[in-house]
Amino acid sequence: MITLDFKKMPIMTISSNPSQTIPPPATHDHQKCVNKALSTAEQLCVERGVQLTSIRHQVLALIWESHKAVKAYDLLDRLKPLQQSAKPATIYRALDFLIGQGLIHRVESLNAFVGCRCSGHQHEQLLLICKNCQEVEERTATKVMQALSEEFAQAGFIAHSKAIEIHGICAKCTDLSGD
Repeated sequence: MITLDFKKMPIMTISSNPSQTIPPPATHDHQKCVNKALSTAEQLCVERGVQLTSIRHQVLALIWESHKAVKAYDLLDRLKPLQQSAKPATIYRALDFLIGQGLIHRVESLNAFVGCRCSGHQHEQLLLICKNCQEVEERTATKVMQALSEEFAQAGFIAHSKAIEIHGICAKCTDLSGD
């Protein structure tokens, strides 16, 4: 994994409260995202002959509650009211399954997880992580990944997977700041 953090770039702030969250734009129907992710997961698991158990389904639904990355112990806290017997191992087994099926991504730099928007096929990932609202946007970035593949080939390096995480300010937060 390549992790890029542009610490020398100026960071725009939109509030004196850095933990303030920005509501999603009115045009975004998040429930549609959740429904699509869950139905895609159910369909893919049936096609692959694997079980999307109740716990796995609940963990996936909790991850998809927003487009922000969520930590495993936060998932455990949110799962406990639904599954009293849930333990850390319960969460980690569900997360391993969901990652293995390509339904979620691990955001290495945050030690957290986010739903995969392209779970129907194997792909490389470019994750744009907003420092203001903490939302994570998944991009295919075909040209970037091709350029990396060319660099790897020139170096004689065989990459098994590619994931790039870039921290910055999303378009929504940039628009809200007026810059």
